[in-house]
Amino acid sequence: MNDNDTICALATAPGGALGIIRVSGHQALESVSRVFTKDVSLTQPNTIHYGHLKDGTEIIDEVLVSVFRAPHSYTGEDSAEISCHGSRFILNKVLELLCQNGCRMARPGEFTQRAYLNGKMDLSQAEAVADLIASTNKASHRLAMSQLRGGISSELSSLRDQLLKMTSLLELELDFSDHEDLEFADRTELQELAKKIDAHITRLANSFQTGNALKNGIPVAIVGAPNVGKSTLLNALLGEERAIVSDIQGTTRDAIEDTIQIGDVTFRFIDTAGIRHTDDQIERMGIDRSMAAVQRAQIVLMMTEPGVPYPDIPVRDDQTVIRIENKTERFQAKSGVGLDTLRQQLVDAAPKTADSDVIVTNARHYEALCRAKDHLQRVIEGLLQQTSGDLLSEDLRLVLDTLAEITGGQISPNEVLGNIFSHFCVGK
Repeated sequence: MNDNDTICALATAPGGALGIIRVSGHQALESVSRVFTKDVSLTQPNTIHYGHLKDGTEIIDEVLVSVFRAPHSYTGEDSAEISCHGSRFILNKVLELLCQNGCRMARPGEFTQRAYLNGKMDLSQAEAVADLIASTNKASHRLAMSQLRGGISSELSSLRDQLLKMTSLLELELDFSDHEDLEFADRTELQELAKKIDAHITRLANSFQTGNALKNGIPVAIVGAPNVGKSTLLNALLGEERAIVSDIQGTTRDAIEDTIQIGDVTFRFIDTAGIRHTDDQIERMGIDRSMAAVQRAQIVLMMTEPGVPYPDIPVRDDQTVIRIENKTERFQAKSGVGLDTLRQQLVDAAPKTADSDVIVTNARHYEALCRAKDHLQRVIEGLLQQTSGDLLSEDLRLVLDTLAEITGGQISPNEVLGNIFSHFCVGK
């Protein structure tokens, strides 16, 4: 398949009243014109045209065709969007006609891939398109929109400029190494700059835990002794019989997970096996998994009932613990008394982010930031140990290349040279 092909695909879910078929490529407008009652290849960009789609003399549907011309389209290519009725027969017939008239079916994600390749967005923004489509709550939608608008790209661009300055200074010094009286790179100044950049990268990497939770659901572990109402609470929160409720101790042998949205936040609840001493090997395995679930959780619901102590479970400083005494006048998981208060406590305990915050939600981005931080640590150590400029420059390039993996960019030698001569005016 050739990336210069003209491609087409259904852009809306099948089964609705209306459907939109997207066409993109250098022959997009000509291909649509061959099956439409108007030659849209001669029309102005950013216009909508009414007419009929035809198979020879047979009218297939009454449609609207939106026209976009390169580079002012989603893909950066000539494009058209056909709005037609959502009948499966009509949609399939339109795609068949387009494929008979110069198009081919698009591969998964190919429209966004072309947008990236044509410079309409960087790689992190392209990934944000998928996150936006998959967003299930206000928080995940806001994070996806921030990334799509270039939030993380802007942050990385700032880091890139600072790193490029450091690299340029060191490479400039290397180019003039035969002049012993010249020192372009002040090591103390570079060390302070490297520490500043390291703090910036660390902040972005540390935001991943929050971003991942807001995107996929904040993990909440429900823990306590057997029969204090953990499974009943899970069922009450979910509004369905998800977990088995029994008076027999040790019924829950494994962690049961499910998600629910409360307000604008998605929570991922984990009902765990009752914490107690047992000689039952299977139940013991369930308790071990309960302890592991607590370690993964950001919020821990500690459940008990009158006369039963709270479980003795170690929690981290960064975890929120909410204590619940079930089977009392204030709280009854079975009847729903106190559930509204608990829901509000959960929302209050959810991570809060400002609209201006740049939050990392993508595991690939997080991994690249961690590797960039490791490379930068070698730079900081090298500056302290007076390591030669060529080795420092190599580590700095690794930092730049690793960060560039996130957006899909690269640092070229000519860019370093351009930075050198634009900032330092060598030869004056």
